[in-house]
Formats: sequence, structure tokens, C-alpha cells
Amino acid sequence: MNAHRIAVLSISMSLTLAAWPAVIAQSPGNTPARGKNGSAQERKLEETKREGVRQRTESLPIQRSDSIQPALSDPPRGDSENIRLNVDLVVLDALVIQQKTGRVAGNLKREDFLVAEDGVRQQITHFSQDTLPLSVILLIDRGGCLDPFSDKVRHATLEALQRLRSQDEVALMSFANTTELIEGFGRGKARILAGLDHLPPHDENADHCFNRAFYEAADYMRRAGNPDGRRVIIMITGITTYFGCAGTSPDEARMAVLESGSVVCGIIPKTAGQRMENGIMIAAAGIGGFFKAKSSNLKQLADETGGEVLTDKPENLDHTFNDLIDHLRTRYTLGFVSTNKKRDGSLRKLKIELAHPAAKSEDRLVVKTKRGYVAARDVGQTTERPRVK
Repeated sequence: MNAHRIAVLSISMSLTLAAWPAVIAQSPGNTPARGKNGSAQERKLEETKREGVRQRTESLPIQRSDSIQPALSDPPRGDSENIRLNVDLVVLDALVIQQKTGRVAGNLKREDFLVAEDGVRQQITHFSQDTLPLSVILLIDRGGCLDPFSDKVRHATLEALQRLRSQDEVALMSFANTTELIEGFGRGKARILAGLDHLPPHDENADHCFNRAFYEAADYMRRAGNPDGRRVIIMITGITTYFGCAGTSPDEARMAVLESGSVVCGIIPKTAGQRMENGIMIAAAGIGGFFKAKSSNLKQLADETGGEVLTDKPENLDHTFNDLIDHLRTRYTLGFVSTNKKRDGSLRKLKIELAHPAAKSEDRLVVKTKRGYVAARDVGQTTERPRVK
């Protein structure tokens, strides 16, 4: 919801609530009855009261992230007749694969899953294994010593795009020292294919500003046109960690990704040069950690959001990229109403496990899902972040 609409709804609510005591004071419940059906003035006041309730209901803040779908409760009975939001449906995706083969495990049931929020067991009220539309941001690294987007990687990307469906939408972004939106969200593969021809050139003297890239991608994800689809950020890069660049901190980028409800995935073309550069970056980040230098880590963010980082030789990435798209489609959808009713915008930890006997199957199963979500905020706590220009 944009800032203008929030302002209009807030003013509407304020004016309605300001007038509410006067309406209550003059309502038929506070004045003597004047006959069986009441006077014309009383009927008019009753209509005014009902209109006030309608306006207050329409002015309620409806916040939505990937994980929160608020619903209106029935109005509680009483003199105040307060209308409030008291149901937050938390929705999350879970990928279940066989540890040895990496194959997707199907045919699981609701009772095969156990969900806990901040250590408190939750009741799963919604369950399905639907093929939902995808909202994908391709985020391509253009900095560093080696160019990860070689001709073979480009070919694998084109093959993966062919597997997208008509209801899917894709955006294309590149990053190095800064982040650039090449093609915005839209349907049709031709846009992205043309956009790949307009990527900025690789700059070996540029940085890999992961923190800026994740922040801007998460921020732009709010423009996704599939409200019930799966949101995915796929980064194509040669490294998995990098120091935070000036501006947005790695922690702020992480929170932006969690708030957007995006699943973070990575595609890494494996070469001798790539392994050397990545090893240097990991070692440097580890040393920098002793001096409290912040860094962004692709694998950690993928684990936290339920995504995957797939690495293979460039000539094998056609198959690897296709597997990633298949994994994104064949996920279980679980929903629960949180027992924590606070609307405080806090980060809440999630844990999904498989119940017996699913957990004891012959092929050990692994569950990949987000490890937390950001709770809904009341309208007064909502803040706007800068958008991608």
C-alpha cells in the first residue's frame, strides 16, 4: 500500500473516531423511545451510526507480506463495537527432498509436518502442494576478478527461462558497486532475453556489493504482480560472501529480504578461478569478522529463507538451473494462525520438522523452508523504504 493511500485511510479513521462519541451519545440506546418504530430523527441517527462503522471497517490497515494475510474478525459485541484485526495467517513454503538423491519428496500429508514459532507448537490450518505462479528476480553479478556470466551460463539461463509459464513474471537486475534494474516485472520471455543483451559490461575493478543488491532486489519485489505467487531472488555470481559496502548494512539487507517474503537462491558456475576467488573472499570475511566487519553471505541467506545455492561446471548448468526451477514449483504450502497476537513487526523464528514416520523414511528427507518471518505491524508502525529508481 503506498504512502498516499495510508495517509487517506488514516485521516478517514481519525475523523470517524472523532465523531464516534457524539453518535453514541445521540443513538437510540441513549434516548427515550418514541413509539414502536422510533422517530425519523432516531432512524437517521441509527443510519449515521451504521455508516460510521462501515467507514471504520474500510479504513482498517491491510498489511501483506509473503507470510502475513490478515483477515477481519467478527465485530465483538459491546457498547464500543470496536472493529479490529485479530487473525494473522502465516503462510510459508517448504521444499522436501531426499538427502542422497536431491529428488523432491511428494505425497506428504498435513500430519507429516510439525511447525513451531519461537519454540511454541502451531496448528497447521492450511495445507496444499500447489503449483503457484512465480515472481522471479534474476540478479547478475558484474563485479570482481572473474565474470560469472559466461556464454555457457547465459545459455543455461535462457534454457531455464523457457521453463517458465505464462503466469510467471520475471525482472532482471545487475549489480557490482551499485544495483541496476535492467527489465522490470512483466510476462513474456522476450523482454528478459533482450535485457540480457543490455547487461552492463563486467568490471574486474568493481566490488560485489551483496548488501546493496539484496536490499534493492527485496525492495523491488514489492512490485510483484502475483499476490499469491512464490517470490524468488536468484543470484548468479562466482562467490558466496562479501564485505558490506557503504550505505545499507548487511543486517538491513537481510531484514529487507525477510520482509519481502522472498526465497533467495544462488547459481554458481564452478571453475578453478572461481574456487580461488571464493576461497579468498571467505577467508577475508572470516578474518574481518574478528574485527567486527560485517559481510553478506549468500548461503546463509538462502538457508534462512528456504532457498538453495547450486554449484556446477558451466557446461552442466542447464540441468542445474532446470532443477532449481522445478524445486521452486514443487513445494508444499503450509499456513497457521500464530498464537502470538502482537502486531509489533518483530522477527519470529520458525522451525518445521517431519513427524514420524515421515522422518524415519528409508531415504532421509530434508526440509528447506524459511527460518523466520517478520510479523505484521499496526499502521502506525509501518515505515516506507526507498524504492529502486
